[in-house]
Amino acid sequence: MSEITLYGTPLSLYTGKARSYLIKAGLAYRELTPTSEHARSHVQPRAGSKTIPVIETAEGDVIRDGTAIIDHYEGLSDYTFSPSTPKQRIVSRLFDVIGAEGLLRPAMHYRWNFPELNANFLTFHFETMIPPEMDRKALAESTMDRMRNAGQAFGAVPESFDAIESLYEVLLEKFNEHFGLYPYLLGGRPCIGDFGLIAPLYAHLGRDPAPLRLMQLKAIRLFRWVERMNRPESDVGEFDGVTETYLADDEIPPTLIELMKHLAIDFVPETTAAAGCINDWLDAQPELSSGTPIERAVGTASFELKGQTISAIAQPYRFYLLARVQEEYERLTQDEKADVHNMLENGGMETLLNTRLTRQIGRAKNLEVWL
Repeated sequence: MSEITLYGTPLSLYTGKARSYLIKAGLAYRELTPTSEHARSHVQPRAGSKTIPVIETAEGDVIRDGTAIIDHYEGLSDYTFSPSTPKQRIVSRLFDVIGAEGLLRPAMHYRWNFPELNANFLTFHFETMIPPEMDRKALAESTMDRMRNAGQAFGAVPESFDAIESLYEVLLEKFNEHFGLYPYLLGGRPCIGDFGLIAPLYAHLGRDPAPLRLMQLKAIRLFRWVERMNRPESDVGEFDGVTETYLADDEIPPTLIELMKHLAIDFVPETTAAAGCINDWLDAQPELSSGTPIERAVGTASFELKGQTISAIAQPYRFYLLARVQEEYERLTQDEKADVHNMLENGGMETLLNTRLTRQIGRAKNLEVWL
């Protein structure tokens, strides 16, 4: 297949999702930072935004956003990494949402609140994202300050540090237990949920010095999964007799249910609060035109976490992805719905089936837009 140009950076959370997919799909690509004149004058205008990742095909097509990139190549490959059975399809889509949106708080905390370990590493990488003819040092410092502030907007403030760290360390244990039994979420082959999770668990939590050290010390099997997700081969040497298939009979292993239960502690209340915040905002925007690009955030939602109130920006994009879970569910038979609902109830996630925005989100001109 013709070579793909991936515009991104190892530092970028969402680039990690697209990169891992291209690797596992066996697609020939090269990765460049979007600092060239071609990237700035030709690719970014067609992408509709300066955000990454963006791909440019050999034919000159431009696709922005890791989810859209995966959608494009899944469609061309008869959905190679999309399970065909009901519970596994729902789980795969759900972990895609969790990866993109549910782990942003620990990702930002462990990146920005450990400067004694991370500062030099981050400074180097942020400078490489600035075109060489510009003042790299000054512009990188400005960008880093903006991202530190974004970390606070996600709720990574001193008052929440203990809660973030205690939840994350237990999460490492639960991931470690699961990946001690299975190479990927659903057996011997990655699914869409794996690609969602690799976004925060590689670029931030599996690469920045502070969280990388924590992962290597406390969750070596999870670290092996991070390595595995960035290698073209299956890389399952520690597993005996594993085939590159999903678990038979639509099995969802108990370790995955335990992961869901733990993730639900903050993902569910935050999603519920964010939906309320965004719906209130939508009610106050009766003239909002169809086709208007969605905002990164439309307000701040507050929710209770381990006895304290957390405030975090409410992001419509979370519900663009969550709607895919809900759409998968609506296509099921009644018996299949009952099985899926029981599974999600056991994992503490069943309320997400009905947590919706009052307005749908789609895509137009490479951007997520209000419909």
